Amino acid sequence: MTTNAINPPQQQLTFLLILVLGAIAALTPLAIDMYLPAMPEIARDLAVTPGQVQTTLAAYTAGFAIGQLIHGPISDSYGRRPVLIIGIAFFLVGAIVSALAVDIQTLTYVRAAQGFCGAAAAVVIQALVRDMFDREDFARTMSFITLVMTVAPLAAPMMGGYLAVWFGWRSIFWLLAGFAVLVIVLVMALIPETLSMDKRPPLRIGSTLRNYMKILRSGKSVGYIFSSGFSFAGMFSFLTAGSFVYIDYYGVSVQNFGYLFGLNVVCLIVMTTINGKFVRKMGSERMLKIGLLIQLAAGIALIFGQVFDWGLWGTVIPVVFFVGTISIVGSNSMACVLSTYPELAGTASSLAGTMRFGTGTVVGGIVAAIPVHSAWPMTGAMAVCAILSALFYWGLAKK
Repeated sequence: MTTNAINPPQQQLTFLLILVLGAIAALTPLAIDMYLPAMPEIARDLAVTPGQVQTTLAAYTAGFAIGQLIHGPISDSYGRRPVLIIGIAFFLVGAIVSALAVDIQTLTYVRAAQGFCGAAAAVVIQALVRDMFDREDFARTMSFITLVMTVAPLAAPMMGGYLAVWFGWRSIFWLLAGFAVLVIVLVMALIPETLSMDKRPPLRIGSTLRNYMKILRSGKSVGYIFSSGFSFAGMFSFLTAGSFVYIDYYGVSVQNFGYLFGLNVVCLIVMTTINGKFVRKMGSERMLKIGLLIQLAAGIALIFGQVFDWGLWGTVIPVVFFVGTISIVGSNSMACVLSTYPELAGTASSLAGTMRFGTGTVVGGIVAAIPVHSAWPMTGAMAVCAILSALFYWGLAKK
């Protein structure tokens, strides 16, 4: 049987391919990061509490988590490309409706739907890379993709802050819609199908559920998944409350919040570059340990910063190192999971993504429910997540 799918062993990692894959992967970070500095303005404009605005972020990740359970198996059965294009198209619609929302209820529901559709990009891109490369090259490639996709989030909060000041918060979603259009064009022009017809199992709900249970019955896989999940939940705690802590509690201006957020991404770029350079030599397992240890140290430092009242920078610096290691933990834990189930790359990717964003949604929802009168809800949640992430790895995955 002939097919247009890529032959994985012959696939070359080119600069153009990294840029396109990075653009696809940047959709969700942009959907989250760009409107963070505008959250206080959204609360004032729609006459709602900060917690209600924070809930729109939890709604996005909840939809994102659920969507991954569905998009992964579909991409295994019907191919990566159609799922990717359709998902981004509906993501585009969600951005337009968000820009037109007149009340917090509409914005919350639409953001949940947008997260559901945007999940297609996150699931499929990991399956795409898994189709193309083996375990170590997967981690290396995902690190470079993460490096490229962080260029947009580096500018996103700064851009979002200035857009909110100059044109209002709705302009952020219009810009997001324009970027989605660009990504659709790039995918249609440059990304071929990577899954050949003879490797597509029929889509059956029963077999899909059995595949999920097969992965969940493995303590090792659960350890990898939740070590990544709680690592992400710690970062999500910052995304949920960080703008209110920095702007309302510490008195940082809306425009300058983007620069402080940018420090996180600079550290992320550095850590991602290090991971990409050493992962083939040291292996995914060892790099994962290093990332978890750095996050654990950052979590403990956040507690000390509050106990001894180290002020704004006593919070900013540990947050920078915590967020900076997200790519090391995420890419290497995913490499370990997917290498165990290469024939179920889409399903394993969707399950791991659902657990990761589901954990983030639960933790973020708890943080959002606590009034922002201090930095303790955010920093405490990040510290607990760092501890749980380490426990899941050394308690289950390592065994």
